[in-house]
Amino acid sequence: MTTLLSDRTDWHAIGTEQLDGVIALRRAIHAEPEVGLHCPLTTQRAQAALAGLPLEILASRSPPGFVARLRGGRAGGAGSNGRTVLLRGDMDALPMTEETGLPFASTLPGAMHACGHDAHTAMLVGAARALSARRAELSGTIVFMFQPGEEGHHGARWMIEDGLLDIARPEAAFALHITPNAPAGVFVSREGALLASTDTVLATIRGKGGHAAMPHEAVDPIPVACAIVTALQQHVARRVPVADPAVLTITQIHAGSSHNIIPGEVKLMGTLRTLSNATREAMRAAFHQIAQGIAAAHGCTAETQIDEGYPVTMNDPRATRLMRDLADEISGEGGWSIMPAPMMGGEDFSYVLRELPGAMAFIGVAPEGSDPRTNPPLHNTRMTIAEEVMAKGVAMHCAVAERFLEHGLD
Repeated sequence: MTTLLSDRTDWHAIGTEQLDGVIALRRAIHAEPEVGLHCPLTTQRAQAALAGLPLEILASRSPPGFVARLRGGRAGGAGSNGRTVLLRGDMDALPMTEETGLPFASTLPGAMHACGHDAHTAMLVGAARALSARRAELSGTIVFMFQPGEEGHHGARWMIEDGLLDIARPEAAFALHITPNAPAGVFVSREGALLASTDTVLATIRGKGGHAAMPHEAVDPIPVACAIVTALQQHVARRVPVADPAVLTITQIHAGSSHNIIPGEVKLMGTLRTLSNATREAMRAAFHQIAQGIAAAHGCTAETQIDEGYPVTMNDPRATRLMRDLADEISGEGGWSIMPAPMMGGEDFSYVLRELPGAMAFIGVAPEGSDPRTNPPLHNTRMTIAEEVMAKGVAMHCAVAERFLEHGLD
């Protein structure tokens, strides 16, 4: 087995050296969260923390994301310029009001870093600073990708379409995502499918409105919509293989204006999650067929639409093993935990992994004395993290980058 870089480099110590700055940056970002594709304050803070480093800053045209490129001081590995690796950190927050009571809690009602992107950005900045200090020893190029709009806004896709990956084409990509529901400092991931694709499904069921006391004179779309929802659940339960699952959840039903009026239409909206392209395409087809067929059977019409979301987040086995091998070195024995099954949440790092081999891992940030099983989870108004764990996140970024530059995914 190839000797690990961490046999001669104490990356945890280097991560710890960056911790004070990482915590300060994370708290500043946390206090002023920005939602969506436009994160100017967060970008400004990240770039200010990178000022003075030997980095080339390349801005994205579509969303105001950016990449910072660090060219190593020695050739090696894959050719005269060495290999190139990408490390990703997302910057955007969620549209929800914080209830943590922290002294650096969000000052903006209706916006909160409840998914840890403040920590992701701060850890990536810390890694850029640590790796810049070791520039002379690096045998290739590192691309630090700071992206907005991960929370449903396709920020990574826009940056890829702007050509930022092609300017400095990486050969592999890695990302970390915090989780308060794993022990502090433990890295959690798996080979293959890690997170699901995320499509939005919509249907408008049209009938004929009328008086609620005389339904026989109307064509009521409400029971038709209910039948469609039930049939969709039956389809998932009876037609989708358990080894290649799907989740189809209808989350919104809108209809009617009064207790005594049968409406003319009902609108349904929901989410479709799958772990393979085959099941994704089959479920898309089934949604159209079921909604339109049941509507027609009851004298209604159904207009259906599917808004394409993120692809499946697919970890390359070699890249996952690289992170696994380093986890125990950074966090000690038991520093790596295999996720027993994929999660049905989604991630737009999937766009990067569709282009490049790579992997994402979760890092546990359960606060001291808390129970990871019952902590407020991601996307919760009371979600908090153990900030000292960010030193290990910085360490993983640094170690995986240098390890890949020297040895690739062999």
